[in-house]
Amino acid sequence: MKNMNLAQKIFGAIATSVVALGCGSTGKQIQAEDKPTEGMSIYDVKLKTLNEQDDLDLSQFKGKYMLFVNVASQCGFTYQYEGLEALYEAQKDKLVIIGLPCNQFGLQEPGDSSEIASFCKVNFGVTFPLSQKLDVKGKNQHPVYEWLTKKEFNELDDYTVSWNFNKFLVSPEGKLLAYFGSKVKPESEEIVSLIK
Repeated sequence: MKNMNLAQKIFGAIATSVVALGCGSTGKQIQAEDKPTEGMSIYDVKLKTLNEQDDLDLSQFKGKYMLFVNVASQCGFTYQYEGLEALYEAQKDKLVIIGLPCNQFGLQEPGDSSEIASFCKVNFGVTFPLSQKLDVKGKNQHPVYEWLTKKEFNELDDYTVSWNFNKFLVSPEGKLLAYFGSKVKPESEEIVSLIK
């Protein structure tokens, strides 16, 4: 019984530490003025590039499909970078892929910006834009994911990002078209058929 109580205390302490650390969260506080408001376009959402110094202005992609993907370097789905890059190269005239590094699922994106950039370039030759490392859920959910996952903003449905490499396809007019889970490969007919 003593050992059981000790084990419970240890587990409790570990659980408390994990919660305190944000379970892989970036810990970046999202300001109220950055949050989306009803009627706000996806093009109005502020996003930074991977180096976190420059704005990733989504309005430059008006007229193109946008595929938003929460990416990670140490995931069982990391091989999908290859399919994402192939899709981007094949459809570059009408599609942009935006990779959004996130460490919230299994702590599978632990690196800093330069490590992530190097990993993507060296291992998969990634040329599509990568955003700053961000949270896709929780109290510090980035505004881009608030827009993508909440019907009040995307006008399609409510969604929960369940793991790395979930995908959201936005039309050339800035409307959310579809959500795809991790198992749907970038080059799948489900996605490609929607890119006219």
